[in-house]
Amino acid sequence: MLSLNDFIGRQPAWCPGCGNFSILNAFREVMVELQIAPHEIVIVSGIGQAGKFPHYTRCNTFNGLHGRTLPVATGIKLANHHLKVFAVAGDGDCYGEGGNHLIHAIRRNPDIKLFVHNNQVYGLTKGQASPTTMRGVKTKNQPFGTVSEPLNPLALAIALDCSFVARGFAGDPEHLKMVMKEAIKHKGFSLIDILQPCVTYNKFNTYKWYRERVYHLEINYDPRDRIGAFGKALEWGEKIPIGILYKHEKTTLEEQFPIIKGEPLAEQKVDMDKIREIFSKILVKEK
Repeated sequence: MLSLNDFIGRQPAWCPGCGNFSILNAFREVMVELQIAPHEIVIVSGIGQAGKFPHYTRCNTFNGLHGRTLPVATGIKLANHHLKVFAVAGDGDCYGEGGNHLIHAIRRNPDIKLFVHNNQVYGLTKGQASPTTMRGVKTKNQPFGTVSEPLNPLALAIALDCSFVARGFAGDPEHLKMVMKEAIKHKGFSLIDILQPCVTYNKFNTYKWYRERVYHLEINYDPRDRIGAFGKALEWGEKIPIGILYKHEKTTLEEQFPIIKGEPLAEQKVDMDKIREIFSKILVKEK
């Protein structure tokens, strides 16, 4: 039987009170409850405080460039779809530098679980406005207030017909665990936007601010209703819904390639005679 100790990596270096701690703890608990072993997991991350997430987790890890989590995660999933592949990113990392990759990952629908730690600020590079920073919020680079309209990642994902779209809150870990479990069970690209207060650089969107606004989606809410999901995705301000906004089943990227649909590429036997034949033809042409 797996235990929490099986998933402990390096000692976290996040600020005391950071919302990342509860996300990390929730993830570990979900892995134990679902009995998914460390060797079955790959976590891909980029740059930022969220990018340190796999360092603090015992698992297979790829820590890459800013905004480039999803291309790497897609390649890993195509090479071995037996692995549970997670992409972890911050709002700046994913929605800023990685915005184009997000759009096309949703289009392709690989069976990847994307957890975005959304603190509405660049937490590692000292507090600049991110794509999700609310208009008017003051930061170090925007002392008179942010002038750009914030990106709405959930509305964007639903517009692109993402197969699983959800929102969690670091201050409600039990609910977050439920959302993570459903994302893992879902077959297809799954986006969880996690509201994660930054206690150092975002003094506006605090735990208190969120707790006065977030609410669980109603029991009778139907996540298959795409139009209704748009309505929930657009709610922001006095009320902020958390839970599974939209989901539906559709063919995954890896299921569309006959050569890997059954047996993963990583587990297929290598025909060295065929490889030698190919290289010999190349050498003949070069001569």
